[in-house]
Amino acid sequence: MMIPFSFIAVLLLGVGFRIHGADALSGYQINCGAGAERVAGNVTWVPDGRFIATGNATDISSPVAMPTLSSLRYFPDASARKHCYVLPAAKAAKYLVRTTYYYGGFDGGEAPPVFDQIIDGTRWSQVDTAGDYAAGRATYFEAVVVAAGKTVSVCLARDAATASGSSPFISALEVVPLDDSVYNSTDFASYALSTIARHSFGHDGGSVVPSGDSGDQFGRYWEPYSDGTSPVVESQGSVAPGAFWNRPPEGVFRRGVTASRGDVLDLQWPPAPLPSASYYLALYFQDNRTPSPLSWRVFDVAVNGEAFFAGLNVSAAGSMVYGAQWPLSGQTKITLTPAPGSPVGPVINAAELMMVVPLGGRTHPRDVIGMEALARGFVNPPSDWSGDPCLPVGNSWTGVSCTQEPLARVTAINLTNFNVGGSISDHIANLTAISSIWLVGNNLTGPIPDTSPLHHLAALHLENNQLTGPMPPLLGDLPKLQQLFVQSNNLQGPIPNNLKNKPGLTFQYTPGNNLS
Repeated sequence: MMIPFSFIAVLLLGVGFRIHGADALSGYQINCGAGAERVAGNVTWVPDGRFIATGNATDISSPVAMPTLSSLRYFPDASARKHCYVLPAAKAAKYLVRTTYYYGGFDGGEAPPVFDQIIDGTRWSQVDTAGDYAAGRATYFEAVVVAAGKTVSVCLARDAATASGSSPFISALEVVPLDDSVYNSTDFASYALSTIARHSFGHDGGSVVPSGDSGDQFGRYWEPYSDGTSPVVESQGSVAPGAFWNRPPEGVFRRGVTASRGDVLDLQWPPAPLPSASYYLALYFQDNRTPSPLSWRVFDVAVNGEAFFAGLNVSAAGSMVYGAQWPLSGQTKITLTPAPGSPVGPVINAAELMMVVPLGGRTHPRDVIGMEALARGFVNPPSDWSGDPCLPVGNSWTGVSCTQEPLARVTAINLTNFNVGGSISDHIANLTAISSIWLVGNNLTGPIPDTSPLHHLAALHLENNQLTGPMPPLLGDLPKLQQLFVQSNNLQGPIPNNLKNKPGLTFQYTPGNNLS
């Protein structure tokens, strides 16, 4: 599923984050295309070479304020179905994924390329940064996912809107672990969250809420927002972020917008109309007055005229209300209606809105193990042999065919004349749904591995390689095997009787070889 409108533009400012190391437990801040570490604020951004093996690195000639935007990686190979960063992860851990794009005219063109971005097996969104780039801004996208395995892959892929001769590119990639409580009402086994807007109200402009002592511990951006008409209040007390599931930074409660006593507060937010979908909506409130027995406010919360929360009692300690799958479409209006007799008007400090994204499925774990082992054993495999082997549909690995189901299975591999070297991993036996293997005309060495678990295998073509060793005796026991071609290799030894006498099998082993 492609997710539109999942981006937030950010000015080219030196935004601070908390520092992370580059590992699955502390997260990753990756400066794409950089040749060395770069420091921005209190974060050390690492080069991307350890996370990706394809693409070209380049520096940006136009001046930028953030060091992380001064380089990028681009992917000119139009034959590849996707280009993937693969990062180690803790299985079942929750991560915030942020991609950042700043074109900088790296290819000599006038407008940025358009392309897709993918997380694991799910098509996340289209990347079209032309409007932001024309305004002198970078563009970033955010998603929240749970790692299904021991890696998280973030991929770029050409789509129908990618102009001929243009290349997908990326400036920065961040993958940051989140606490279990954050957005915990979402079923991350079935869905991801894609950020639409995250704002701190009562600000006229300037930078996002900074990190540090009062900032967001996960490095989330909280953009300033003001409707230009609602009165702004300053907080007289502090809140404890740890008291909220989503861990909002203390800084977003320092200001808010309000209405006079007895008046309704209407807030059109987010400012842009929304595509029809289900959304995760979280609203944050704090009574701005000095804490006392009277520092409370009571009001009803409605979204587009529908009751969202009735009788919300907001104190100086702060409150959060949320909807886990709230249907929205078009322009959105938040209405806060004070309770009769409430001593002060309603107030709101911050809000988050995230689209609930159905996951696109993934490749069966045993097939992932098998395919990744094949890729490691090969020398010079196709450049897109990383990330999810089967999904999204249309972005499987080159030469790989799969079933089209949420837990996809590999059904065929065809790398005929791909100039692949190395050896065939024993883990090919994991591909128990495969029916056809064509590895013809390459430079493969070593023995033919045991394929006895491949009960659906009908065609095995290994001719014109440099394979050595005997014919595996259990090949003849494969119930559906009809074609076995191994000629023009360096195999030796006796041919098992169950191959010589197997009914319906076309078995070609000459010329070449020393089989009898």
